[in-house]
Amino acid sequence: MKIYTKTGDAGETGLFGGGRVAKDSPRVQAYGEVDELNAALGVARAAGVGALDGLCQSLQEQLFTVGAVLATPRGTKADAHLPQLQPAWIAEMEAAVDRLDGELPKMSHFILPGGTPGSAALHLARTVCRRAERRVVPLVREGTVDAQVLVFLNRLSDLLFMMARAVNHRAGVEDVKWIPER
Repeated sequence: MKIYTKTGDAGETGLFGGGRVAKDSPRVQAYGEVDELNAALGVARAAGVGALDGLCQSLQEQLFTVGAVLATPRGTKADAHLPQLQPAWIAEMEAAVDRLDGELPKMSHFILPGGTPGSAALHLARTVCRRAERRVVPLVREGTVDAQVLVFLNRLSDLLFMMARAVNHRAGVEDVKWIPER
């Protein structure tokens, strides 16, 4: 099988379950953002996240499911055969946020993204996650995507923030406080 099909040369792409849409359609933009988020997590892992690497890999696997859900219109035959988001994933993210919060110093200021390469990459992944979340909002609002996708992305952005802080903390690197000029 060749990697190029030429079927997208006119600016359209196929959805799981059939049908073609413009490559700039809201659905394609949403799953494109999730794909970018997955790649950003891969960059974070390559930059070094220490003991959080396994969690990052699990999140990447979950993001593949999120992308598949976004790429598949509800009610299609493919929809019935797709893996689905698991409520346990959200509970696991919340538990991880709570664990990390327990080990980190309390925040007294906003912080600037940065520190170690792994932390900086996780902060970047967090911003990509927020962008993906913004792309999913209209799809949830119109009823074409389940609201659990939005909950997943919202919780994930919180987790990525805490992971970025934890990577710095575990490396002995303080978060850079934002102290606005007056």
